[in-house]
Amino acid sequence: MFTQILDPTGNMFVTWLVALVPVAALLFMLAVLRWSAWIATLVGSLVTLALAILVWRMPLESGALAYVYGSATGVWNVDWITFWGVMLFNTMVATGAFEKLRRWLISQGTQDVRVQAILFAWAFGALLEGLVGFGYPWAFVAPILIALGIPDLDAIRVAAIANNAPVSYGALGAPIIALAAVTGYPLLALSGSISKIVAILALAPPWILLYLVSGKKGMWEAWPLAIVGSLGYIAGQLPVGTFLGPYLPDVAGSIVCFVCLLILLRMWHPATVLGYGGKPLSGSAAKAPHGMTGAEILAGWLPIAVLVVVVVAWTGPWSKLPGIILLHLQVTAASSISPGATIAAIFNWTPGVGGTAILVSWIIAAILMRVTGKQLAEIWAKTWSEMWGACLVGVFIFGLAYVYNFSGMAGSLAKAFSALGPAFIVVAPILGFIGVALSGSNTSTNAMFGKFQALVGQLLGFPPLLLPTVNSVGAEIGKPVAPQTASVGVATTKFVRNEGAVIRHNFGWCLVILGYLIVISVACYLFFPGIAKL
Repeated sequence: MFTQILDPTGNMFVTWLVALVPVAALLFMLAVLRWSAWIATLVGSLVTLALAILVWRMPLESGALAYVYGSATGVWNVDWITFWGVMLFNTMVATGAFEKLRRWLISQGTQDVRVQAILFAWAFGALLEGLVGFGYPWAFVAPILIALGIPDLDAIRVAAIANNAPVSYGALGAPIIALAAVTGYPLLALSGSISKIVAILALAPPWILLYLVSGKKGMWEAWPLAIVGSLGYIAGQLPVGTFLGPYLPDVAGSIVCFVCLLILLRMWHPATVLGYGGKPLSGSAAKAPHGMTGAEILAGWLPIAVLVVVVVAWTGPWSKLPGIILLHLQVTAASSISPGATIAAIFNWTPGVGGTAILVSWIIAAILMRVTGKQLAEIWAKTWSEMWGACLVGVFIFGLAYVYNFSGMAGSLAKAFSALGPAFIVVAPILGFIGVALSGSNTSTNAMFGKFQALVGQLLGFPPLLLPTVNSVGAEIGKPVAPQTASVGVATTKFVRNEGAVIRHNFGWCLVILGYLIVISVACYLFFPGIAKL
């Protein structure tokens, strides 16, 4: 069995620099050269393999197996989920169900810009993030806000900042599934740990949204919207993330949030109807009619209802389907961090994973929506066109991450960073922020940094789940300044190919929220370590 080498260069500082090369090369290709993500991760994979073999002396045969097992895990545990999630979303668009849902949601708002921001950017954005992610919430929410009178750049910022908290559970939980795959920690335990940190983080964005659209005075006058918006999302997200897993917290959080907000708006409205910038409007708080029948509204909600029912029944703790393993492949190395321990690269083929539940959801929804053969061909072509690059990223980034961990490179990097001691709790969320700001993907960031964060925590005696958790949540906060996310998010606005202006406009508030997360991380480490224990 291959034994990892902690300091292959004989100088820990030099080893640290060499171990950073794959990360730096990947981020340079993505952020500076602006290469497509699948090409950058492919080249990054080759760089990682070369360093692992030449510097860390990883055997070619076992290293190649680690890469293959990692790539297979990326395909089956992540790509299989995201592809069918986007298929479901595109089916909703092709059949008109999404347009019916959108019209009904818009009709529930009033002329008040604060109500619109919380309903559409916060609640509706969380629903879109939970279903597909990849910048889609910006792309669909920003035009709604622009049509309601918010300037383009400000509307994109509102959509982006609202998208912060839901990202860890985006694309039906793909980032957390990736984190569990590379760390080896139980999926439900990681989901629960992240759920608690996200719940605390989610207290802030609704207040920021109200401030951005109406100023300080408008924010305080509409305080019930901020409280109900944040607590409504948390009431759906927290129990689902803690007890059911990472697939539906955003979907549940958004639906509960909608219900709570609509109940609030039946009993209370802001005293003055405000437009963007806090300017009083002459309009009333009355809702605009949607002009649809009850059957049409039901058709809009039907695919979401099918998804929730099937995924909860399929993946809940009462179900044995996700635990069925038909093929187990593994290659191990002796750990350089813990004497006597091993680091394993594992691929388990479990046909009943969450992605299969989403496939079944899509089939049922497509039948109920009477999708025609022509529509099916168009939906498949559109989804494949959108997703083939992202699917290749899943192949290459997981292969890279598995080799990085298996070879001992992650252990060497962790050993160097552990010299910071407990102060690393401040650095951990910043690394997640930087990783996603440059890569554009919470899933890729978790795959790249997840095991490294876990090893640093092991060396420093942190609660096991704490550093991987704050890495994932830190990655949420970097999404509004990620070029790849912005390029999708601005696709429906006049800022196409001008992502730089959007990123600059978003950056300040991202730093504010990152500072808030650092405070949460430090508080959890010092006072609430039980949040992140196994």
